[in-house]
Amino acid sequence: MRKILAAAAGVAAAATLLTGTAQAESNQYCDRLTQIGSTAYVKNYETTVASVKQYKGCGKNFSYIYVWDQWIASHGRDFTLRTHISIRPNNSRGYTTGARGQRELWGSPADTLDVCTRAHGEVDGSSYFLFAKTDERC
Repeated sequence: MRKILAAAAGVAAAATLLTGTAQAESNQYCDRLTQIGSTAYVKNYETTVASVKQYKGCGKNFSYIYVWDQWIASHGRDFTLRTHISIRPNNSRGYTTGARGQRELWGSPADTLDVCTRAHGEVDGSSYFLFAKTDERC
């Protein structure tokens, strides 16, 4: 019976690793955030690499990127994350670059609540450069 329970727990843990969604951790600049717009997904063909989200709170906008477990399991942590809030035309605020192998990254506060914005997130590896943008919010 113990072997069956241990096997079931192992299967459940593996399923969580492969199918779990990204959950935002606390933001160092603001503890009252609300996600605005939909989540964008960084993809490598059909494989989801990371989630990109835009938040508002404390009078600012924030971008956020989180690399999924399944990507790290198959590709390791040989990547750098970047994120920012983009505004038209081709301008950005809160641009932030993470440390090599960092799994999640918050962009710096962007004073952009009065303009149309989208969050932009990048996963830059030694043999790939992948990115996604959220829908525009006005």
